[in-house]
Amino acid sequence: MNEFKLPESMNEEEKLTLLSQLESLIEQTYSVEKEYIALTNAYNHLQNLVQQIIEALPNALWVLNDEGSIFLQNSEAEALSGLLEKIDLEKKEQEIAFKKRHYLVKTTRNESKTIISATDITEQKRKERLASMGQMAAHLAHEIRNPIGSITLLLSSLSKRVLPKNQPIVEEIRRSLFRVERIIKTTLMYSKGVQPLFAEISLKSLEKECRAAVDSYSYAKSIHMHYHFQDSTIRGDLGLLSLALQNLIFNAIDAIEESEDEKGEVWLEAKHSGRFVIFTIRDSGVPFENPDRLFEAFHTTKTKGHGLGLVLVRQIVKAHGGEISLEKEPKRLTLTIPTEPTEKEL
Repeated sequence: MNEFKLPESMNEEEKLTLLSQLESLIEQTYSVEKEYIALTNAYNHLQNLVQQIIEALPNALWVLNDEGSIFLQNSEAEALSGLLEKIDLEKKEQEIAFKKRHYLVKTTRNESKTIISATDITEQKRKERLASMGQMAAHLAHEIRNPIGSITLLLSSLSKRVLPKNQPIVEEIRRSLFRVERIIKTTLMYSKGVQPLFAEISLKSLEKECRAAVDSYSYAKSIHMHYHFQDSTIRGDLGLLSLALQNLIFNAIDAIEESEDEKGEVWLEAKHSGRFVIFTIRDSGVPFENPDRLFEAFHTTKTKGHGLGLVLVRQIVKAHGGEISLEKEPKRLTLTIPTEPTEKEL
């Protein structure tokens, strides 16, 4: 590198002044360089922060350039690349069905950029649909209840006059009416919500209610019922707990009816375990199909039923402060209910 030399024509004062100015310029250059580096670091930090915020969003987000190319997107958007092609950029808000999911899409413009967000509203749409179905089902249940009551009264009168050889027909009609009445009761209870009235009840009284319900239930195969209830007490709602256990029993019977076997077995057990009572039901019928949707309202894979039985069972168990669990192998449903309700349940 060539050594810098001051012009010989400059006197000492001019040389000192020039050197001073050069030193000042160099210092300013270093200062500008430091500010530039600091500004670059701050920009990079801000860019990373914005990217983290975008990634943290639960919805998909795209930022498009004027010509429609992607300027920025998060991982949720990358996973839904096919959805972007279905979006009408002229609409500010729209609902789009994509791969069995529903998305609420909002579009805004900011200078030269178009910002698009897509929120998964599948669960919200499902809840709206279930609420609508629940209201309709409750209305139908109210409408059906009166004629069913009249048929029940007429059947009671008919059973006293019918010939003995025709009595089995009357009993089958009675069982069918019991099934309809149970569906009506379940539907109305689902629409209104579960509100237990706590009292001290014996496990044996629950067993008695279950036995009576099975006697009124219609099924074609030879099914052997096994009851094992401890002789003890629990504080709960007898009617609700009976209904929950009956729904489980009927599901077990229906599972056996749908199996290829000509006969089957159902085991129902109730025993104390510390401060809880454990209710367990097992059956030899077909296995659980799609357990993830087992407690979804109005979803059923059975030829019988309306998809509310297990939903109501879960509501009753939760209203008693308990839990419900299932095992696929061996097939088993378990209700764990406190022997005493908490202040929350009361």
